[in-house]
Amino acid sequence: MPGRLVLVGTPIGNLSDMSPRAVQALKECDFIAAEDTRVTLKLLNHFEIKKPLVSYYEHNKKERGEQIALRIMSGETCCLVTDAGMPVISDPGGDLVALCCEKGIEIGVVPGPSALTAALAVSGLPAGRFTFEGFLSTARKSRREHLEALVRERRTMVFYEAPHKLRATLEDLLFALGDRRIAIVRELTKVHEEVIRTTLKGAVERFSDENPRGEIVLIIEGAAEEREEKHTPEQAAEIAFELMEKGLSASEAAKQAAAQTGVKKGEIYRALTRGGSG
Repeated sequence: MPGRLVLVGTPIGNLSDMSPRAVQALKECDFIAAEDTRVTLKLLNHFEIKKPLVSYYEHNKKERGEQIALRIMSGETCCLVTDAGMPVISDPGGDLVALCCEKGIEIGVVPGPSALTAALAVSGLPAGRFTFEGFLSTARKSRREHLEALVRERRTMVFYEAPHKLRATLEDLLFALGDRRIAIVRELTKVHEEVIRTTLKGAVERFSDENPRGEIVLIIEGAAEEREEKHTPEQAAEIAFELMEKGLSASEAAKQAAAQTGVKKGEIYRALTRGGSG
C-alpha cells in the first residue's frame, strides 16, 4: 500500500508553538525530509523524536525528490519540514509537492506557524487582500523588473529579506515605489521580536547606520487609487528626466515614468528627445 507525504509546519522561533498534532505526525512517520537536517535534529531532540532524516534543499531537490517519491510509493510515509514555518512557502518543498501530485501520491498537511501571516497580522496595514512576493532577486535586472511590475499594485505587499540585504532593498523599494507606509517585522515569536511601523523614507534613514539581526518580513502599503487628473507627456518627461539624473538610461527612465503616470513610453521618450524635460 502506498505511503503519503505530510507537510508539517514547525515553529518560526518559539518551540512552544509546536502543535501536538505536528509532534504526533513526526513520531508516526517513517522518515523526515528536511531543508537542513542539523536544524531539524535540534527540534526532534527537544521533543524526543527519533526518526531517520534525509536532506531536501534547493541544490539536491531534483535527485532527492525522486528518491523520496520512490520510498513513498513503496509504502513509507514521509514528513516534509523546512527550517522554520510552513514547507513550500518560499521554500523548495513546492517542487516535491508538485512531483508527488504528478505521481498520484497522497499529500496531507499539518498546519503550523508562518512568518508571512504572523507579520501581516501585526503590521497595522490592510490585510484583507495582499500579495506575497517572497525574496527579491539578487540579479539587478530581475530585481528591477520585479519592482517595476509592482508600481501600481493596490494590494498590501509582503516580502522576505535577510538582514544583510535590508538596507539595499529598502533603498530599491523607495526608488521604485515612492514613499509608502511599511512595517518591518523581525525576530517573530522570539525574545527580541520587533515591529517597526514607519515609511519607506523613514526606514531608509533609520537603517542607513543600523544593522538589524534576524530574519525579516517587510509589509508594504499598496498603491493609492489613481486620481482623475492626467499627466501630460511633458510632465511625465520631467519625471523621466529626474530618473535619468539618477543614472537610468533614457529608455529605462521613460519606461518607469510610464508606469508611474500612465503616459505611453513612446510619448515620454519623444518629449524627452525634443526637450520636454525642461
